[in-house]
Amino acid sequence: NWHLKENARDHHTSKFSSQELIVRRGQAFTVTFNGTGQPEQNLTFIAEIGPKPSKLTKTQATFGISSTVSKDGWSAVLQSASSNSVSISISSPPNAVIGRYKLSVQSPSSDSSSPASLGTFVLLFNPWSSGDDVFMPNQAECKEYVLEEFGIIFAGNKNRINSFGWNFGQFQGDILSICLSMLDRSLQYRRDPVTDVSHRNDPKYLGRVLSAMVNANDDQGVVLGNWSGNYDGGKSPSSWTGSGEILQNWKKSGFKPVRYGQCWVFAAVLTTVLRCLGIPTRTITNFSSAHDADGNLRIDEFYDASGNHLDRAADSIWNFHVWNESWFSRSDLGPSYSGWQILDATPQEESGGIYQCGPASRNAIKEGDVDLDYDCPFVFAEVNADCMYWNYDPATGKKTLIYSASTTIGQSISTKAVGRDDRVDVTNDYKYEEGSKKERDTFKKARKKLGLEDKFDPTAPTPQEIDQKPDISGKFKVAGPLEVGKDLSLILVLANLQSDAQAVQVNMTAWSTVYTRRPVHEIWKDSVSVTLPPKEEKQFPITIPYTEYQQQLTTDNTIQVTALCHVEGGIQVLVQRDITLDNPAIDIQVLGEAKVNKEVDVEVTFANPIDVEVMDCVLQVEGNDLLTGILEIDVPPLKASEKSSTRFKLTPSATGPKHLLVNFSCDKFANIKTFKMVNV
Repeated sequence: NWHLKENARDHHTSKFSSQELIVRRGQAFTVTFNGTGQPEQNLTFIAEIGPKPSKLTKTQATFGISSTVSKDGWSAVLQSASSNSVSISISSPPNAVIGRYKLSVQSPSSDSSSPASLGTFVLLFNPWSSGDDVFMPNQAECKEYVLEEFGIIFAGNKNRINSFGWNFGQFQGDILSICLSMLDRSLQYRRDPVTDVSHRNDPKYLGRVLSAMVNANDDQGVVLGNWSGNYDGGKSPSSWTGSGEILQNWKKSGFKPVRYGQCWVFAAVLTTVLRCLGIPTRTITNFSSAHDADGNLRIDEFYDASGNHLDRAADSIWNFHVWNESWFSRSDLGPSYSGWQILDATPQEESGGIYQCGPASRNAIKEGDVDLDYDCPFVFAEVNADCMYWNYDPATGKKTLIYSASTTIGQSISTKAVGRDDRVDVTNDYKYEEGSKKERDTFKKARKKLGLEDKFDPTAPTPQEIDQKPDISGKFKVAGPLEVGKDLSLILVLANLQSDAQAVQVNMTAWSTVYTRRPVHEIWKDSVSVTLPPKEEKQFPITIPYTEYQQQLTTDNTIQVTALCHVEGGIQVLVQRDITLDNPAIDIQVLGEAKVNKEVDVEVTFANPIDVEVMDCVLQVEGNDLLTGILEIDVPPLKASEKSSTRFKLTPSATGPKHLLVNFSCDKFANIKTFKMVNV
């Protein structure tokens, strides 16, 4: 008898829906089995894991019955014994290897030399235990970062942050078994299974291995990335609403990578796997996130004379990027680097020859200690790199610096609040205040550690180029609703900073992009010649009709608008704005009170905001403890301005606050998401 209910309650594993014992390391659990007719003192227990268990690799433990719990090894303490049954309390050390163990018992009288198998159990990390590397003293944080199955992911751009719900579902069905098989499919396990399993006591090691396994690069991992804007042959990255479906699909297909993911999908799946294994983990969104491909802490962007953003640099600035933070101590670096560690499963740059990233200590990033393991320079650049904007002439290959900026990158770094559906800003945990002396000193320190201060860089702009002062300034102002289905109205405001008139040729373009700001389709272009009177500003209204951008928009609903201003006799001025359009709203109503094992009706309503019919409408619904799996409902086409309401039934299976996630798609609007908290 594994005492599944009592052990699960004591070990915070009640949410798993398994018939197997699941417990956490460094804490006792109880088993009862038939008596052997021998004095209990003579029993020996064997706990073993991995393909070749041995004491040397700490993958096998042999222990007899003792009167007290061992401090640093496995132990068994007698709870009670009768002629026909024995109850034992078994404890594992707080640094035990995690995974699926075999437990057997040997009694000296048994004729055969082979021990009797008691079965298998799964051992996980234990953030509730002070001896564990992942110990998290705050109970509310443990609950959120290990036990919470619902999350909120922030997206959009720095001017307009939006968010959507995600079902991590780490306790669903066979997710735990899939997570364990993920470890057995890693490159490290394939190369040397014995050593790999012996390192599975270390959250640093597992975090790094799993950051590689969640992406498909190198190892046939879980999710295949695609940033092209064309998602044929798979599901669009923005259509997923939870990790469960992705992990189940990976297993069902015989472990073929699931198509397709982008950063938040990789981060959400990694959150599921790490929470499942007991490592406290959360998703983090960084706005205006740098992808520094060449490691010089500088991002170069190129524009042609017409103002088109050229896709010719390996560097890029993403509207947002999502990665993970996991909580554990860094015995390799020292206590001041413990706490939140950055892991990133999105395949951006190789590290140690494969696409993996982290763990990078968040404290090391803030202090500019970029020489510490792992991948600190890349993460430091994501939140701190300087930007250089260049005019590039494809005919001559000549590039001219337009301007440089040191405060653009790494804004509004966001995560979900503990116990609430709100956004928390953690930018100050990543860096000192932008523009402060401390922040610039940290940047210089990082450059020095990377050997960038002393090295001549022929690609860098000269101090003269950096110090040049423009004669005019410009900005795009939003002059109407930013909604898919409505015309896009902007105002280009140009101001003359000088006391004499300026003649300016303005070349404007608008492109649809993916959220990484990679241009996909040209939508619109225009040019005007203007004279700006001394010290005055002029406004130029711009309208891009819905009919012009509708066909070109990607599922990210993002448009980049650029004006390159050629000032006669002066330096060029680049004005740009990234715009994220909101989808129309969708509404969820729960009709009546939600009670366990009682059906309740839910109504989802959507009004077609445009003056053409929308077709191919599909509603997708999921929510832990509210329904099993994913409900898909085909919705009839909707005429112009028509409203649809779709009803379905839920049968909740557990009490408490639960989240219902809804995703609505049709031929004109991709993946309209919303969620609702349902109190059962």
